[in-house]
Amino acid sequence: MALHLSAFCFSSTTVASGPHKSVRFFTQRTVKVKASAFPCQPLALISRVDLKGKAFPGDGIPEAKESPLVVCFGEMLIDFVPTVNGLPLAEAPAFKKAPGGAPANVAVGIARLGGLSAFIGKVGEDEFGYMLADILKQNNVNNEGMRFDPGARTALAFVTLRSDGEREFMFYRNPSADMLLREAELDFDLIQKAKIFHYGSISLITEPCKSAHIAAAKAAKDAGVILSYDPNLRLPLWPSAESAREGILSIWETADIIKISEEEVSFLTKGEDPYDDAVVRKLFHPNLRLLLVTEGPDGCRYYTKDFSGRVKGLKVDAVDTTGAGDAFVAGILSQLALNVSLLQKEDLLRDALKFANACGALTVMERGAIPALPTREAVMNAMLQSVT
Repeated sequence: MALHLSAFCFSSTTVASGPHKSVRFFTQRTVKVKASAFPCQPLALISRVDLKGKAFPGDGIPEAKESPLVVCFGEMLIDFVPTVNGLPLAEAPAFKKAPGGAPANVAVGIARLGGLSAFIGKVGEDEFGYMLADILKQNNVNNEGMRFDPGARTALAFVTLRSDGEREFMFYRNPSADMLLREAELDFDLIQKAKIFHYGSISLITEPCKSAHIAAAKAAKDAGVILSYDPNLRLPLWPSAESAREGILSIWETADIIKISEEEVSFLTKGEDPYDDAVVRKLFHPNLRLLLVTEGPDGCRYYTKDFSGRVKGLKVDAVDTTGAGDAFVAGILSQLALNVSLLQKEDLLRDALKFANACGALTVMERGAIPALPTREAVMNAMLQSVT
């Protein structure tokens, strides 16, 4: 079902990679990574023939605004996930390297579900950077918006897994290539062809990426593209908690769709009860079309101007929760890209959210983010089993 990478064990040796010639687009280098793309239909009715071959550089993106293309903007990195849960980072015997980064996870998640997606971001001109670009391509994600920085490395994150699968992060990015994306490097044509433009908040932390983020979102908004925002709070990356709160909220009112976790509700409201609908409604700005609050294994809540409710989650045994929220986002965006009327029809929205919840649940059953993202077939099977 998933993309698997071999375990990567650390000892006293140093991992390094030599320089490469400067390139702007990933075109030739191939890294031996086992992967598979799954030609399966999304939940809504659409022919796979309509999508085949259109997610690779040079093959073209449909011009019509009705195209279901979702463009994801932000960071892509390598997660190092311990092979044993419940140990401090320094005591982990080995790590499995897994491609990750929230926006990239969403892009791959959509493609795994049979959708059409693209990724825009920057990685290092190094072995990991080339590997990540290749993984996107092998998973049917358009990677023509990727850039390679010759002077900075691809970001790394070491993940500590508790016995229940919850995690903590240690990041290596001082600076990493994703922080150095410039406005002049953006593929505006790709952005303007999207149906949905999805992003997080990590790209807002430092310049020049912050300016690139703002310019990309403005271009999308001006082109009539739906803006999707998942703050994906990572406090260790911000100078302070207050700067994180201010940064996340600085672009809040431009988004059409926002997904946040219950912990993020509490953080953004300075400690108020995330289960109180009145508290959540404080985060609902006048132009927002859909606010989603995820609650882990308990499912999610949804809020629009006209209705709100809760959709139960799928109960599974969690191994690693990394990427679960991104899989949920991929699930709902893959359906919205095909049928925006979900935002006005509560019964259809609830069905789409059941699908998204199942996407998130299946992802926690395996280590790593991208390796664990499910196919549509796996999601549908899990949903059928849950009602039988």
